[in-house]
Amino acid sequence: MIFTAAALLISCLLAQQPAQEMATRELDAPANFRSKVNLVLVPVIVRDKKGVPIGTLKREDFELFDKGKLQVIEKFSVEKAGSRHVEFEPETPTPDQPAAEPITVAERYTAYLFDDLHLSLSDLMQVRLAAERHLTAALLPTERVAVYTTSGRVKLELTDDRDTIITTMRSIQANSRTAMNRQGCPPMTYYMADQIINHNEQTALTTATMEAMQCLAQTNQQQAQSAAQFAASQTLSIGDADAHLTLLNIKSIVRRLATLPGQRNLVLISPGFLVTDKHSDVTDIIDTAIRSRVNINSLDARGLHLLGVVTDASERVVNVQTEVTKRYLEGQDALAGTILLSELSYGTGGTLFQNNNDLTDGFRKLTTTPEYTYILGFSPQNLKFDGTLHPLKVKLKSTAFTIQARRGYYAPKHLADPAEEARREIQEALFSRDVLRDLPIELHTQFFKGIEYDAKLGVIARVDLAQLRYKKEEGRNLNNLTIVAALFDRNGNYLQGASKIVEMKLKDETLQNKARSVITIKTNFDVKIGGYIIRLVVRDSEGQLMAAQNGSVVIP
Repeated sequence: MIFTAAALLISCLLAQQPAQEMATRELDAPANFRSKVNLVLVPVIVRDKKGVPIGTLKREDFELFDKGKLQVIEKFSVEKAGSRHVEFEPETPTPDQPAAEPITVAERYTAYLFDDLHLSLSDLMQVRLAAERHLTAALLPTERVAVYTTSGRVKLELTDDRDTIITTMRSIQANSRTAMNRQGCPPMTYYMADQIINHNEQTALTTATMEAMQCLAQTNQQQAQSAAQFAASQTLSIGDADAHLTLLNIKSIVRRLATLPGQRNLVLISPGFLVTDKHSDVTDIIDTAIRSRVNINSLDARGLHLLGVVTDASERVVNVQTEVTKRYLEGQDALAGTILLSELSYGTGGTLFQNNNDLTDGFRKLTTTPEYTYILGFSPQNLKFDGTLHPLKVKLKSTAFTIQARRGYYAPKHLADPAEEARREIQEALFSRDVLRDLPIELHTQFFKGIEYDAKLGVIARVDLAQLRYKKEEGRNLNNLTIVAALFDRNGNYLQGASKIVEMKLKDETLQNKARSVITIKTNFDVKIGGYIIRLVVRDSEGQLMAAQNGSVVIP
């Protein structure tokens, strides 16, 4: 798009400003900003007695408690499914540039994450068939699907090719390492190992010792106990590693989805798993998902199960006397895994599907975004950086509705680094599609076809400096603008981006002169012929305000 003569005049005026008043430089990372107060975000879904989501409630209808203490709800919003759709129309054509067709953008992104590190072979076969039936019937033209496994052995990036998706799902295998220890001598589960090693639970140790005496034909109880403790230590080490890898991959996929426009859903297919020492990782996943508007939905792959009630037919009975205790421990193991799935789902505004054998219907429900989601935010008072659990409770003044809400969070162990917080906030805005108007900016584009490259695309930010907030120092008005521009393809995949900072030490007369107070910052990209989605984010250091706009351009 050819830029207007007025904009070119503004660029000339900018060039005439004294060097000591303004300087622009490239950035490898966004500039530093002051750290904000910790804000805890709590997604809430409210349903009536028939299970229909309600979207008409106000801030004053809610009460939020942190460790039983009533909190002030500082942030309140109601998000409606599908309301964040953004049209990416090209700019108004000029005589030199004919009108282009609007860019079609995928509106929904779903990542299916199969927990192959914890799924049994029988459960995996059932969920694969259910997922195939669901996708055959329900894959939308505007939806893109990715397939991942927690082990990282299978990965399919976003596509709308149904056959490729199904073929990829069929290639997934069960890779549980702790499952082999269930058949060892003595049989050992991850939960039992945690109880023995981390909690010094004597009932679990006695049970494992008795089974070691049986399967090893060992009459020496001390040696049998040593064998049980060794098996527990080995199983715990493997289980901890698998749990850490699972959480790492969940977080990675949440971040991947956060870079996409439209509705973002992660479907975790898992029997659940225990987390012994990575609670802060779980909180970090939930916080990242909330900020990025990624719903984590969990499908309990065990279907309708009676773990802890009847003996698993796949496991051999070593000692009849220990079966009652083992069934109890099995039940606690199953409960711990379910708690984690529930925490991830309810904590992000997602859904948990469990204790139901209709897994195809489960996939349907998990890929349907709740019509209304409330986001409540509060700043914890006198928060101690000790990593402790803070239970949350959300109440409604009306008792006619049911609530699904985040149940807690873990306090950070240290104060957030201001520079890292600034980078995070700008990155989240960049990979969003929300239009922000806290700052007065305009987005324009221009392109020129070249010889050494297909085209050079210019993304131009126009900012009215007179409307910004400044810090007065030695007769100058101080503020810094961070400007980030990025290009995406039609499917919302990030292609390239660049950051700049404008360091300002403006005189009063500069701000009073309307012509001189409007600046233009241009970022150039070497691109191929084709269509591009453009995202522009601008933030200032003093007011800590942000503006963000979307655009598109088609280079014929």
